[in-house]
Amino acid sequence: MNNIVFGKYLPLDTPIHRLDPRAKIIAMMFTLVAVFMPAGFIGYGIIALALIAVLFLAKINLKFIYKSFKPMMFMVIFLLLINIFSYKEGTLLLDLGFISIYSSAIIQTLYIALRLILMIMTTTILTFTTKPLELTLGIEYLLSPFKRFNFPAHEIAMIISIALRFIPTIIEETTRIMNSQKSRGVDFEEGKLKEKVMAIVSLIVPLFSVAFQRAEDLANAMEARGYVPGAPRTRYKQLKYGLSDYLLLLFSFILMASLGVLAFVL
Repeated sequence: MNNIVFGKYLPLDTPIHRLDPRAKIIAMMFTLVAVFMPAGFIGYGIIALALIAVLFLAKINLKFIYKSFKPMMFMVIFLLLINIFSYKEGTLLLDLGFISIYSSAIIQTLYIALRLILMIMTTTILTFTTKPLELTLGIEYLLSPFKRFNFPAHEIAMIISIALRFIPTIIEETTRIMNSQKSRGVDFEEGKLKEKVMAIVSLIVPLFSVAFQRAEDLANAMEARGYVPGAPRTRYKQLKYGLSDYLLLLFSFILMASLGVLAFVL
């Protein structure tokens, strides 16, 4: 559990950390659109190089990206195996009667794996380099045009920010509960499947109890500070675009457009 880093903010002073959160969110959306374009392995290689360059500028080690991908490894491998055995196009590579693997299935599975890796890298860079408060402000500013349609932009941004902020907190509480139960003889690693399931159930109940208590404490703290959903409010910190923000938007747009042209050519 201690190796899970998704949703955490790394307090560093880098050019990427100092960027406007709105620019980083828009750049993330452009990059995600580029990831889903069928530009082949060349296109995915271009996106990977761009993300690695951003990681270098943000002084983020690749091991943090691996740690953010690790909790979802089982689910990803399961989905990839399902895709390999269910895709029936291309040249037949292996036929065991009940299992048949085709060449196109291998290629499509690699595409899916690369897309997942690039998506996780893109979203992880955003959470690593953006404070939760700045992320809330950025989302709210981007959703503010929908306020004329009575869309609760601030409330939606607050919910997203709190959810991201509480991921590390819940992980820490899970680790604390697991260590407490291990000291009382609960074994989460050894034993039969039924015993492991019962051990997980014994973990879920106190975890939900702690999560609800945390939520209630947060709600009481917000009410004590006069927070009223939907009420007009002012901002101490005003977001302003700088030259580096425009350069980031231009670079991400060019990346998306280039991948679109490459996908059209291929």
